[in-house]
Amino acid sequence: MTPTFVLIHGSNANSFTWAPLQRELALLGHRSLAVDLPGHGFEAGVPSSYQTQDAAELAEAPSNLDGVGLQANIDHMVAILRRAKEHGPVIAVAHSRGGLTLTAVANRHPELIDRLVYVSAWCCVEHGPREYMHLPEAAACVLDQVAGVAAANPARLGAVRMNWRTADPVLLAALKESMLADGSDDEFRVFLSTLTPDESLDAGGPDDLVNAETWGRLPRSYIRVTQDTSIPVELQDLFIKEADALTPDNTFDVHTIETSHVGFLVRPERAAAILAGMA
Repeated sequence: MTPTFVLIHGSNANSFTWAPLQRELALLGHRSLAVDLPGHGFEAGVPSSYQTQDAAELAEAPSNLDGVGLQANIDHMVAILRRAKEHGPVIAVAHSRGGLTLTAVANRHPELIDRLVYVSAWCCVEHGPREYMHLPEAAACVLDQVAGVAAANPARLGAVRMNWRTADPVLLAALKESMLADGSDDEFRVFLSTLTPDESLDAGGPDDLVNAETWGRLPRSYIRVTQDTSIPVELQDLFIKEADALTPDNTFDVHTIETSHVGFLVRPERAAAILAGMA
C-alpha cells in the first residue's frame, strides 16, 4: 500500500512550513499530511501587540500555549496517526524541535508508525535538549546570539515568546545565520513571516528519551543537514551515534543535505527525493 508521509514541524512553526516539500512529494507521486501541533497554525493565538509591535503589551499578553505541554502533542499526534494508518503505512518525519514529539509518540505507540525520519531534528538518547546544548558537539550553535528575540518572561507567560518582527538589523542578521544562512534576504524574510511568536515550555523529561524496546524497534532514518548552525551537524551525528549504540541491531539509515537549518524547506527537491526513496 502507498505510505503517507506525516510531517511534524519545528519550534514556532506550523503545517505551512512544509508546503514546498509537499508540492515536491506530490509531483513525485506521494501522499503527505502536514500537522499543526496544539497551539500552532491557526490555533497559534497571535496577540494584536505582535502586529503593532507594542513591546510592553506583547510581554504581558496571554499565550495560547500556557500549560500546553508535550503530552498534548502526543495525544494530538496519536489521533492523527491512527486515522492515517487506516490508509496504509505511515512514515513520520520531524524537523528540529518536532523530533521531541516524534520520539515521545514512538516510545508510546510504535504500532502507529512504520518508519521514523529525523531531519536535523532532536533525537535525545542520553540527555535532554538543555544538557546536549552544553556538550562540545553543540559548540558551533549560534542560538546564543539570537537571545534578544525573546519578548516575554517565560516563567510568567507559561510559554516561550519570540518577536520575529524585530527591526533590529544585528538581531535579524543573527537570525538569518541561525536559520537560512544560504538563502537570500527575501527568502529569509518570507520564512520569518511564517513563524508565530509562542512555543511550549515543555521539552519533555527523562521518560521522553528514546526507548530501546519501543522506539528502538522501528526502522529509522536521519537526514543530516551539514550547514546547520541551530543544531550543528556534530550534534546531529552524536544523536545518530548514541542511538545506534543503544540498538546496534537496528541502526539509522543516514542521508546528507548540504544546506542550512531550514534550507531544505525553502529548496525541497533533494529532501523530497530522499523521502521518496524511503517509500
